[in-house]
Amino acid sequence: MTDRVLELLRSRPDLAELTAFPFNFDVGRAYHVESVHLASGASLEPIAGDDTGGTYFLSGGTAVLYASSEGSAVLFADSVGEALEMRVRLPWWCENISSELGEEELLAETREADEEAREEFAPELDAQRAALITGLGLPERPLVELVALSESAGRRTEPDHLLLNSDELCAYRLHESYRQSLREIVLAPGREALERLRSGDADALREAAEDAVLRAATVRAMWHDRRDGDLPLLRLLLEHENARRTDWYRERRLAALLVAAHGRPEDLPLLRAATHGEVTDTAGGVEWAIAAVPEDSEFTWVELAHRQGRVEHARVALIRMLDGTGPDADRLRELSRALERLGDHAQAARAQFNLLSLQETARGRAVEAYVLARLERLKGDLAAAGRALERARAAVGTDATEWHRRGLGRLITEQHLELTLAAVEAGDANLAKATMAHAGVLLDRIAKPSVKALGPLSAQAKWAVAGLRRSDG
Repeated sequence: MTDRVLELLRSRPDLAELTAFPFNFDVGRAYHVESVHLASGASLEPIAGDDTGGTYFLSGGTAVLYASSEGSAVLFADSVGEALEMRVRLPWWCENISSELGEEELLAETREADEEAREEFAPELDAQRAALITGLGLPERPLVELVALSESAGRRTEPDHLLLNSDELCAYRLHESYRQSLREIVLAPGREALERLRSGDADALREAAEDAVLRAATVRAMWHDRRDGDLPLLRLLLEHENARRTDWYRERRLAALLVAAHGRPEDLPLLRAATHGEVTDTAGGVEWAIAAVPEDSEFTWVELAHRQGRVEHARVALIRMLDGTGPDADRLRELSRALERLGDHAQAARAQFNLLSLQETARGRAVEAYVLARLERLKGDLAAAGRALERARAAVGTDATEWHRRGLGRLITEQHLELTLAAVEAGDANLAKATMAHAGVLLDRIAKPSVKALGPLSAQAKWAVAGLRRSDG
């Protein structure tokens, strides 16, 4: 959908000249200092710039995102018209604008700042402002409303408008006052459900019983807001966890810890079932509850966000975590795997590349290079996948024992075959042929059971490369 105000600026040079000076929204410099994109994959179009090197983008087709030349970005407004209204009525020279000010205080601040602007560089400010308001059809709403709109937009920067440097994939900074706590976001449904449960809402109990994800958030909420009267509710939730066991066991354990802490003998059968016999008596259950207190980590909330379908929230959290992670192999590995589970192969590959650089053993380098090759292929960078496989081959060398150990040889060979097929599909004949040649050598080295298991994939790759050679001929 075309933005009306943006089209007016592009078709009316007189109005565009006024927005550029003195209001510093110049549609004539609609470009940014570096290549960027949104983490969400939504559309991003530079529409104007300012004299500091910052850029205004149309983000997701309608909203306006502002990115500075120094690596910070914030959602500025929900439309170009709203952005221009802010630029014209709360211009850059009004430095003391705050949501803590009332309407009269805001008017006083803008009058004082405007007076300085008239004296220093914009003697025709009043006429210029009036011409833009009229020419662009901007409303003249109260300043407190404009400030509130601006701050609301800023708080909605994440997750949908997270800006990334396209080369390094690092995120642009966002002021802490606009950042959202993932923990609070994912606990909110559980807290709401908990309040309904505590009020005796039968529908809330049915919903928690049927929805494992809601039940997980509810148990987490109870863990962080414990009340003596919650024991009957905890028993019911734990019974449902026992009856509807899923791959997600942590909340079942949390519920068991909360029940065990009450030390009631009548709960022993329930606790034995929940803990696979780990709790066998009341006193032991209390001791277990005290000693086995789990620690929440950032990954706890990422996992729960993913389960709740909040994929972009989880992605933002992981990217921010990756940006702040140094040479920590365990954390990088967890970040790589978590990002891959989200389907963000590019960010997973970034974490994996850093992880590979920390490996001190040949086996460590071979394993992590194999994973990197898979991620690079999945993100579509076949040349990078080929380089990663080269590093895997170099790490393992010709040591047959190392190739066979734990199936590493089979995994690396499989990646060669997968990359061969991907290269054929992409029309990269040179990469396909070279990778298949390496795969042939590897197939001669790995164990016979692995060769047999890879037989169908190997045959498919050989036929694909043979087809390339026929077409070359």
